[in-house]
Amino acid sequence: MKTYRFTLPLCPADIAPLHISDKVLLTGCLFTARDVAHKRMVDILKRGEKLPLNLAETTLFYCGPSPARPGNICGAIGPTTSSRMDIYTPLLIQNGLRVMIGKGERSIEVQKAIMDFGAIYFVMPGGISAYLSQHIVSCETFLWQELGPEAIHKLWVQDIPVYVAIK
Repeated sequence: MKTYRFTLPLCPADIAPLHISDKVLLTGCLFTARDVAHKRMVDILKRGEKLPLNLAETTLFYCGPSPARPGNICGAIGPTTSSRMDIYTPLLIQNGLRVMIGKGERSIEVQKAIMDFGAIYFVMPGGISAYLSQHIVSCETFLWQELGPEAIHKLWVQDIPVYVAIK
């Protein structure tokens, strides 16, 4: 197992040398998205409309940050079970999504889409939300503020640790 450091967004050349179980420290911009946000993105694509973010340059982190306490950038921030997004993920991958972060297994359909389209799925263990919050440089609501934790948040992260699970 090797450790790599990358600045987001990742490109195919960044992904190419990675192997299952490699540790990667990510720095840069990523977007949180959970079930409801995934459904909205898929509905937009199915209507033939353009998404308000470029999936090819987006890292989706399956997460819903809790509200920040006074003086903190954000509250607890940890991965959500990725399989909850599996119904939506193949279409997002077909439309350019290449980098996902979450926890847990993925369906056979998602695994196939990841491999067919040169995408990558990173995992992080659950229960590390307090630790992860120390790696958040900034957090702001990006889309659909009315959804609260289900909204898409834009995070700037520094050396957030992930592991290659599917490539």
